[in-house]
Amino acid sequence: MADAKVISFDDDRSRGGGGRPARRRSTGARRRGESGEPAAVQPLQPLPSGPPPADAPAAPEGAGTPDGFEDALREALGGLERRLAGGLSFLRRRLTGDYEVDDFGYDEELTDQVLMSLLRPLYEKYFRVEVKGVENIPAEGGALIVANHSGTVPLDGLMMQVAVHDHHPADRHLRLLAADLVFVLPVVNELARKLGHTLACAEDAERLLARGELVGVMPEGFKGIGKPFGERYKLQRFGRGGFVSTALRQGAPIIPCSIVGAEEIYPMIGNARTLARVLGFPYFPLTPTFPWLGPLGAVPLPTKWTIQFGEPIRTDGYPPEAAEDPMLMFNLTDQVREQIQHTLYKLLVQRRSVFF
Repeated sequence: MADAKVISFDDDRSRGGGGRPARRRSTGARRRGESGEPAAVQPLQPLPSGPPPADAPAAPEGAGTPDGFEDALREALGGLERRLAGGLSFLRRRLTGDYEVDDFGYDEELTDQVLMSLLRPLYEKYFRVEVKGVENIPAEGGALIVANHSGTVPLDGLMMQVAVHDHHPADRHLRLLAADLVFVLPVVNELARKLGHTLACAEDAERLLARGELVGVMPEGFKGIGKPFGERYKLQRFGRGGFVSTALRQGAPIIPCSIVGAEEIYPMIGNARTLARVLGFPYFPLTPTFPWLGPLGAVPLPTKWTIQFGEPIRTDGYPPEAAEDPMLMFNLTDQVREQIQHTLYKLLVQRRSVFF
């Protein structure tokens, strides 16, 4: 028997003929040289030793080390422990009655730790309020902030209160003068008192100013907040100038405040007057969403707000009897109103969009 001829696999694949189809070369085969010899295996290089080069980027302090992780964890747990202890201490004081309120019912601790925390997401995330001119508010002493009023529901006063609380460098608190209706509504009455609101009367305003408080007033009242959407940003009458008389008696500066964005949160296209009389409300708003969409229609539109505090109008240079001069009160009232209206128009021109 003749010797069998051994055919290598390489020769078989090179023919490409009637045998088995050529197999794809493996990765190792592709690494061979032209001669078919395996490529030389490179020896492993030893890890570098010694200090890193001078131009090498520095690693974050404590990164990748057990000590750094433990420090970060310890700090996080310490912060959580402090917050938990503070919350339990606050709860204990609430349950035992070991907290203070002033003679108006203002609860500063509850306002700072709870009520402002509830309003802040609405202020920062929903309405995205931009504050200008907060440096015009004095760091100490009584002052009267006079603002326009709008929006169908009085959220503008609350947003102005958060603006002063969060942005004033002296951490001042704004005490708002509210309408009688606020103090007859259940739940709303108690919350308003805790927030530092008081009745919109000259006596309460003078007492607060005499104590060096920052007082906020919206002289348009229901005429401003309940006006039709077609009259947005057109200031209504400022009453008989009672706020000017109060400021003159105490020698407190008057700070005009203009709020843009509140007019569009509930566009008031109608007023159900009969229903308003039955319920005892000054108006019953009809908007594009309320009451047609039920509770969903009560959600305000997410407009972009701007609150600007103007330059103060000083009153301490007038004699005491100036508070009884009707012509002076009329002139100062008109000056405040015109300054607020002019600033509103300027902010509206600068605004890119209602929502942005």
